[in-house]
Amino acid sequence: MSEHAAHRREKIRPFVSQAGGLLKALHALQDASPEHFLAPCDLKLVADVFDVPVAKVWGTATFYSLYSTTPRGRYIIRVCESAPCYVVGAMDILKTLEEKLHIKPGQTTDDGRFTLEVASCLGVCGVAPALMVDMHVHGNLTPDKLVSILDNYV
Repeated sequence: MSEHAAHRREKIRPFVSQAGGLLKALHALQDASPEHFLAPCDLKLVADVFDVPVAKVWGTATFYSLYSTTPRGRYIIRVCESAPCYVVGAMDILKTLEEKLHIKPGQTTDDGRFTLEVASCLGVCGVAPALMVDMHVHGNLTPDKLVSILDNYV
């Protein structure tokens, strides 16, 4: 086993005895990935450490939207498309992002900076329309506000 693989194994081993440990292990590995995703070797590592089938780990990683099994950009932009956000302009926000970033949902900018996604609900209906960049919520959006928001993630 390489030194890097041994380090990754030791990084997730403490999660085995914790409630929700499998989810925490997946987060730790994804956060450590330069391309912000869970590679097949990550899923196998978690399965080995937790002594569960790879299929269980795969099912978990593909069920939750905060995990990805494909490479993503440095910053993940999630536009809320819930009914409250939709009614007050979420699709205008999405369209503006598509135009400014030259990508569609599920795609990553050529420079690897941003990946654009849609989310069914971010749980911040009081500030609709809203989006998240990584774990930071931005609400009461207008297309004009997007420029200054994106400038914060250089």
